Amino acid sequence: MPTSSVGRLRAVAPPRPFHLVLVEPEIPPNTGNVGRLCAATGCPLHLVGPLGFRIDEQAVRRAGLDYWPLVELHQHRSFAEAELNIRAARVDRTPRRTHLFSGKAKKSYLDAEFALGDVLVFGRESVGLPESLLEERAGETVGIPMLGQVRSLNLANTVSIALYEALRQIGVLAAARFEE
Repeated sequence: MPTSSVGRLRAVAPPRPFHLVLVEPEIPPNTGNVGRLCAATGCPLHLVGPLGFRIDEQAVRRAGLDYWPLVELHQHRSFAEAELNIRAARVDRTPRRTHLFSGKAKKSYLDAEFALGDVLVFGRESVGLPESLLEERAGETVGIPMLGQVRSLNLANTVSIALYEALRQIGVLAAARFEE
């Protein structure tokens, strides 16, 4: 059956429901997958610090990322700069929370309360977020409980799990409908 005739389960997200921040990502396919997630949900993607790869037009085209033009992409030199820019870009000026995701968190992401416009922050694949940031902002740090013997999940999977829980909490997914 041709794909054009296959229906899809769809939901409509509000503009810029959440800001996704990757601090010094190292693995191009992870960032590419998070970019696709951003394009699918309307979330801006913020890349912080030096990247472990190139994201210029040629590199993106070579990687086959045909959805990359759909990503609202922002690059920042530091996490502090990213926070300032995200805050400055808010239209409503309503304070939003920042949720730092870490495998070392003591609080589950399922116990976090997400609100429209919140900022979800994820660290490097190899070491996560800086220890100093996690210590300074322990009250904002959450993690995904692990069931098996592995220490952590893949970055792109972690971002997906976190974002869809946040979307569920704000009610976006409850309005999903099948479209022919």
